[in-house]
Formats: sequence, C-alpha cells, structure tokens
Amino acid sequence: MTEREKMQQGLLYDANYNEELLAERMRCKDLCFEYNRLPPSHVSEQEQIIRKLFKSTGKQFCITAPFWCDYGCNIEIGENFYTNHNCIILDGAKVKFGDNVFIAPNCVFSTAGHPLDTEQRNRGLEYAYPITVGDNVWFGASVTVLPGVNIGSNTVIGAGSVVNRDIPDGVVAVGNPCRVLRKITEEDKKKYWKNVK
Repeated sequence: MTEREKMQQGLLYDANYNEELLAERMRCKDLCFEYNRLPPSHVSEQEQIIRKLFKSTGKQFCITAPFWCDYGCNIEIGENFYTNHNCIILDGAKVKFGDNVFIAPNCVFSTAGHPLDTEQRNRGLEYAYPITVGDNVWFGASVTVLPGVNIGSNTVIGAGSVVNRDIPDGVVAVGNPCRVLRKITEEDKKKYWKNVK
C-alpha cells in the first residue's frame, strides 16, 4: 500500500519523508505562492489557479489572498464560496464545503493530526480525517476545525472557536472546545432588519 493510499484511508502515513507526497505538496505550495502574489484585481487569473488546484468548485467563489493548502486536490467548494484573508486548509483528506459558505479571516481547516506517541511522531507519521461543511455556514474570525469534523447546514460557528466534534444543522456554536449555544430561530431573522423597509 502506498503512503498516498494510507493517507486516503485514514491510516498513519509518512507525511514528512515520502517523495511522492512531498512533490505533490511542493506543486501545491508553488500554485498557492503564485496565487498569493497576484494583484487583487487579477480575478480571472486567480480563478484559473484555484480551478487548477481544487478538485471541484462552484461557478462563483472568492478566496481572498493570502491562502494556503497542502494538496488542493482534496478540496471541494460549492457555489458562492467565500474566504477572507489567511485561510489555511490542510487537506490530506477530503475537505468539502457546501453552497454559500462564508469564512472570516484567519481560519484553519486541518484534516491532519499527529500521533501522541513520540516515536511515531518523530518518524514523520500523521493521519488525515475528512472535514465536511454543509450549506449556508458562517465561520467567525480565527476558527479552527480539526480532523474528522462534520458541520451541519445553516449553522454559525463563533469567532475563536476550536471545533473538535460534529456540529448539527441550524445552530450557533462557540467556544474551545466548540459547543452548541442555541438553535437559530425565526426571531434571528428580525435582529438586523430594524431599519430596513
């Protein structure tokens, strides 16, 4: 079994010394570097790089530089996807975002984790578990989503949260570790519309 196959199956794999994976990450880092040094007005060129990098994209998306990922080929984004500055996606496993996902600055989505055992860790072994995000999800600034997490649709993750477990549909969830604070209700629709006619 190759190291890539182990990675895709959620097994411990050699992330630090395997030449194939190192080459894939280098290709990805070069594309990210190219993306990040483009002027913000060069939208068409930015979109071309992201479409080359990611497994799939919607028609409309905006990824504000700087942006970094590990492989790119494991990332799927839906329609109307948006990230603000400094988004990092460590995509050793699949990372799938639904439609209308909004990500504030300085957020991290990490499928990668490392063994607690020092001998395994020092050999360069790690694991990667997929992350799935539903539709209409908003992440506040500086959120970190850890390996293996599923986040339901129509949910808000509060700023600074560390998401280490699944979060259901239609809730506000906050904290470290992130936990459900409350359901999003019909009353929330009225909160910001006081001055709108």
